[in-house]
Amino acid sequence: MKGSGEEGQVKLLGASISPFVARVRIALALKGIHYQFVEENLQNKSELLLQSNPIHKKIPVLIHNGKPVCESMIIVQYIEEAWGNKAPNLMPKDPYDRAIARFWAAFVDDKLVPCLRGVFTSQGEQQEKAIQESVANFLILEEALRTNPCSSGKLYFGGDEIGFVDIALGGLSGFVKALQKAISSVLIDEEKMPLLSAWMDRFCEANGVKEVMPDPAKVLEFISAMRVKFTSPPAAK
Repeated sequence: MKGSGEEGQVKLLGASISPFVARVRIALALKGIHYQFVEENLQNKSELLLQSNPIHKKIPVLIHNGKPVCESMIIVQYIEEAWGNKAPNLMPKDPYDRAIARFWAAFVDDKLVPCLRGVFTSQGEQQEKAIQESVANFLILEEALRTNPCSSGKLYFGGDEIGFVDIALGGLSGFVKALQKAISSVLIDEEKMPLLSAWMDRFCEANGVKEVMPDPAKVLEFISAMRVKFTSPPAAK
């Protein structure tokens, strides 16, 4: 999609199977913002990516009228602020509710993501520990769905519409589902986490989300291939 009109020139550097890139694509899709998607080869990063994110040299990077913005949830906040006149609102209007949304988004990145990375890259006892920690964090999110005033009795963490926390966690949902298949283990148990399980299914099927979510087969293929690499014994010298 090509950036034009009131959006200006909008370009997204990313990889279609990345859960972090998915977050940005979801936010852009929900806001109805047209953009050019540039598929990056992470084994041979483009000069544009290296120039746009010289510190971390990572995707995603949003380039809006020539100015780069990095880090997925910072980009989502930027999208909300730069196109605040476009519905839906991805952040609550109330300052306290906004702070709570940022808290839970940070919980996803600071607590859950490292555990999922541990499940992805390890095996044996290390992996079992990472699985247990991941499940514990998902149970905390289940309780947040149940008790948080913004989400209690509502469809999403953000209320009746998808919001900031939904994007933070929902962008990872395709990766989580594929990871469960790859390791033959359950991270989100329907019986123990009925609200979170239903939320994930609802989120993945929502208009504006399902069209830009990573291909499940390709994500599973990527995870399986990388797990072979991570868990194989080092070659003898």
